Amino acid sequence: MRFSVFQSSAMRLLRVATFVLLPVCAVALPAQASPATDAAAQVNTFIGSKDEGNTFPGASAPFGLIQVSPIGDHYAGYRYDDPKIRGFGHSFVSGAGCWEQGGQVAVLPVTGTIGPGGTFDTSNPKAEPFDYRKYASAYTHEGEVGQAGYYKVRLTSYGGIDVETTALTRAAAERYTFAAGQKTGHVLVNVGQANEKHEVVGSIVHVVGDRAVEGKLVTKSFCGGKQYTTWFRLEFDRPFKAFGTWDKDGGVANSRQSMGAQWEVPNGAWLTFDLGASRSVTVTSAISHVDADGARRNLDADGKHDGRLIGFDAMRAAAQGAWRKELASVRIEGGSADDRTVFYTALYHVLLQPMTGSDADGRYRGYDEAIHDADGWTYYEYFSLWDTYRSQNQLLAMLRPQRARDIARSMLKIHEQMGWLPRWGYANFDTNIMTGDPVTPFLVDLWKFGALEGSERQAWEALWQNANGLPPAMSRAQGRAGNESYLARGFVAYDRAFPSKGMDVDPHHGGSATLEYALADCSLAQMASALGEDAAAATLRERGRNWRKVWDADAVDADTGFRGFPRPRTEDGSWYTPPRAGYSPRSQHGFHEGTAWQYQWLVQQDVPGLVAAMGGQENAGKRLDAFFAYDALVADPPNAARKQWVVGTYDYYNQYRYNPNNEPDLHAPWMYTLIGQPWKTGVVVRAAQSLFTNAPNGVTGNDDLGTMSAWYLFSAMGLYPAMPGSGQLLLHTPRFARIEVDLGNGRTLRIEAPGADARGVQYIQDVEFEGAPSRQVWLDWQRLRNGGTLHYALGNAPSEWGTTQNDLPVAACAVKD
Repeated sequence: MRFSVFQSSAMRLLRVATFVLLPVCAVALPAQASPATDAAAQVNTFIGSKDEGNTFPGASAPFGLIQVSPIGDHYAGYRYDDPKIRGFGHSFVSGAGCWEQGGQVAVLPVTGTIGPGGTFDTSNPKAEPFDYRKYASAYTHEGEVGQAGYYKVRLTSYGGIDVETTALTRAAAERYTFAAGQKTGHVLVNVGQANEKHEVVGSIVHVVGDRAVEGKLVTKSFCGGKQYTTWFRLEFDRPFKAFGTWDKDGGVANSRQSMGAQWEVPNGAWLTFDLGASRSVTVTSAISHVDADGARRNLDADGKHDGRLIGFDAMRAAAQGAWRKELASVRIEGGSADDRTVFYTALYHVLLQPMTGSDADGRYRGYDEAIHDADGWTYYEYFSLWDTYRSQNQLLAMLRPQRARDIARSMLKIHEQMGWLPRWGYANFDTNIMTGDPVTPFLVDLWKFGALEGSERQAWEALWQNANGLPPAMSRAQGRAGNESYLARGFVAYDRAFPSKGMDVDPHHGGSATLEYALADCSLAQMASALGEDAAAATLRERGRNWRKVWDADAVDADTGFRGFPRPRTEDGSWYTPPRAGYSPRSQHGFHEGTAWQYQWLVQQDVPGLVAAMGGQENAGKRLDAFFAYDALVADPPNAARKQWVVGTYDYYNQYRYNPNNEPDLHAPWMYTLIGQPWKTGVVVRAAQSLFTNAPNGVTGNDDLGTMSAWYLFSAMGLYPAMPGSGQLLLHTPRFARIEVDLGNGRTLRIEAPGADARGVQYIQDVEFEGAPSRQVWLDWQRLRNGGTLHYALGNAPSEWGTTQNDLPVAACAVKD
């Protein structure tokens, strides 16, 4: 048993401004901040907590198993303008765009009187007791603090109670400081309610002795999916003098156990404390997806030393120390204070997930519902693959190579246990949310970045199975549900009546699914070729051209006159036409969370073919100009993006402009680069960066488990991942004068861009890597992975850099002449 190895982990831890166009050679830079001495304090965890960014402001460790954050009225937990806090939950997913995502074990400190019959309500004696919507507390943003590893807020409804939270990987702590003169305080432990819309199917709570509460909750998962169980344990730093439990029939004083067995059936426990001179109560908490012993051992490992609770201040110091170490792996020079906060908050959000899934003793619950052992490595959970394969996955592979190896290993363990690769892995099962084939580019990029070393053949076999088959009908996995028509005819037939194992299924979005499959096939072809699977590689390369099967050369956008767009086909192969109107590339038909205008660019594997289909390079460039409102961006860089692009987080349809709030067209700014117009990429990226601000609404759309934040970081660094599986990073103007990126094992990539100024639009004049000029618009990861110096020379006018055919990467699945 390795529990003792983890026992001392806690103790080991203890030991955008206005744009102006300025000449680069004479620019007067703002005073440059020195590298952050406290990067954890520079993080603003409120960024993304408004306008559907869906981040949470509370405390978490890097890749933590437990998170402690306030619960308000919003399904994601907390929204910055929520009027009240219902409690502090202990499990949250950052930035996801669906209900059923955490908030389990909602704890709230209160004052008032709990009567002999177990009733509690300070404002309305006739109200239903112990409903967190009724006893929720008002709070104030004044003095509210959201840093990496630390959160603080004042509750104002109960005489003023300060709540602080902090967290390590597998345990967390909360400190409740009651108002001066308050002699008695209560803590409500609500296990019958979680985040709004997060359905609690059943729950059990036990009051243990005079210092602990433990139990379990069964909840539905992401977007109303499969049920799963969370076990928990809470230990207090002082004994409670009274206690009781409540259920659907009310409260019972001195009761030690209660159960709830239906949706939102009241269930929980209250604890009453003599406050004493300190006026504070501290609770240390832990959860597990394995069993009750897992929660207990997690608390012992990260919440105690030598059998005693380490206390709030010691845990906070350890938590923020861990974050300082993580955040210090990327160092920036230049920019304003807000620039630095936006950058480090984005890095913070990237490093929150995937989340640790194995307990302190190495056990985790697999996709086969059995208990497995991660011996000497960390098992991870929560994989939003449709989102993260586009940016966050590659960034983690660069910055955290060891974690990337464990992430890849976790994916292969899922395949072993479920018999198939997942699409959107939540806890220990596949939700089947989203469409396409995101697991293929996700794993292929991990292979290309070195995270599958020694497991290449196992990964290849799993991916080849996924690309060519369908899971059994009784399997939880759905795989590539459109494979029957795709493998036979080269396209996913558009079929809204196709049965689904989750909220989404590929034939419901046949047009976009075909494009996603083709991209995935081409990415896998590169892996197949490297492994000597030549026949498979040839087959996959040919499938990578299947985007042409859904390209309707006669489809016209009536308002702009552009001709030729992707369009869904029905089962008989005919083009889909809506019954009440002709087909429009701005419509929702056949495309998942986007339109043909946004999905037409999802052809990175065959840019020459796409350009030809659009009528040549000049016409492709004009179409990109219309898509981005390029002339407006040049005229008004800081404001045009908000005026011209898609604004609403969920405004997917009836659109023809760039949508910076969602994933399908995140790569589209670099399509300019891939057609030989890299200076326009710089303009678009700088405009897009203006949407990321040091404010609660400072993230574009849902942050989607760090995807949007990773996009921002790549944009600020002057690098962006190209075609999945290529290992190529496209170059563009960096936001900062100097960036140092630790790549692991003592390797550092230094990115220099003298005169870089985020207030203006700047253009690449020349690029050097390790002193050697580079005319090409990309660098291979194989060259960058050992570190070195990447130097950009910038100017305030476009140059000839990167504009010839020889400067562009060879398309992975183009038709060869």
